[in-house]
Amino acid sequence: MSSSPSRFHYGWVILAMATLVVFGALGLARFGYTAVLPAMQAELEMNNTQAGALATANLVGYLALSVIGGAMAARYGPRAVIGVGLAVAGVGMLLTGLANGFYGAALWRGVTGVGSGASNVPVMGLLAAWFARRRRGLAAGIAVAGSSLGLILVGRIAPRILSAYGENGWRVCWFVFGGVALLLAAASLLILRNRPWRAGMMRARAEVDESPPASQEKALPWASVYWSPTVFHVGTVYAAFGFSYIIYMTFFVKCLVAEGGYSEQAAGRLFMIMGWFSVLCGLIWGTVSDVIGRKGALVIVYLIHTVAFGLFALWPAPAGFTVSAVLFGLSAWSIPAIMAALCGDLLGARLAPAGLGFITLLFGIGQAIGPSVAGAIADAADSLLPAMLLASGVALLGAIGSALLRPASLRRAAEGA
Repeated sequence: MSSSPSRFHYGWVILAMATLVVFGALGLARFGYTAVLPAMQAELEMNNTQAGALATANLVGYLALSVIGGAMAARYGPRAVIGVGLAVAGVGMLLTGLANGFYGAALWRGVTGVGSGASNVPVMGLLAAWFARRRRGLAAGIAVAGSSLGLILVGRIAPRILSAYGENGWRVCWFVFGGVALLLAAASLLILRNRPWRAGMMRARAEVDESPPASQEKALPWASVYWSPTVFHVGTVYAAFGFSYIIYMTFFVKCLVAEGGYSEQAAGRLFMIMGWFSVLCGLIWGTVSDVIGRKGALVIVYLIHTVAFGLFALWPAPAGFTVSAVLFGLSAWSIPAIMAALCGDLLGARLAPAGLGFITLLFGIGQAIGPSVAGAIADAADSLLPAMLLASGVALLGAIGSALLRPASLRRAAEGA
């Protein structure tokens, strides 16, 4: 099945579409909420607890489909699951814009999360089919930049819509976000392909010994995903990221204002700087993981997070806050990229979405617990800085957990996939 080298491979089209899927599933469906929350909260007369509950509803929906969506993609093929999932997210956003109260908004935010989980997890797993092991980190790193693209574009577009349409501006934002997601859903169904060998091609940058499987109809070895100590170990390491980063992201602006004496505008500018620095983080660290290995890259990134979160607490001055924001931005989305590549290494192309879905469940549990624990500590200490120290400590545990991953075990798992 060899063919003459081509200057262009369809895998790069898949990667571009995957980045846009991440943009819709996370950049718009999840991070768009931050931009419209103040106006939406005022219009629907929600208190802060209810506003937080909407975010929780979205997360619960995401978690519910992170495992199921990955398994469905492994069984039925990623393209259909991704397209339908992104369409569900788009409809959820459109209906969020029509909500007239808290309960309706919570329902549709939950539906949006379901669609996000059903599209984001499989699309990251799909890259394992299209890119050989030595390029999977690079590919996943580019794809996660869709989240940064969402932060940047939403930050620019949403304020203009809110200003132009007044009290209905938040509704128009959700209509725009939902409409874009529906267009991306249609595009993904047209453009994505489940596997290169079914499209008459081999993987981009494929090694000589990486050939397509002889049969795609064999029973899937689900035990290698859901009963694997190695996969569970990887998931617990991923949970440390979910727990620690969400504390940092949730309380970043509030801590700058309450503890650092920043104005909201100045805090927003530093937040935007962090967003710009995050654009290439997945590409950088995904490539590093291709060169030095997933384990080494994870250890380094977790140590960077340990320092970034710790600086925020131990150096509460503009210089410390800035260095912290830049360090986190340079490494922000790198762990999801490395995890996506690692699942491909461990489980092979077909089971990678299921594996990524399973470890995303553990990541999500950490993400759900983090803000509540940090908030309770902040209330007890009357300061947000100890919460940042907690995030730093958990990131350090993530580095230790990564260091304890056994390369020999990883190789055996990959060879048996």
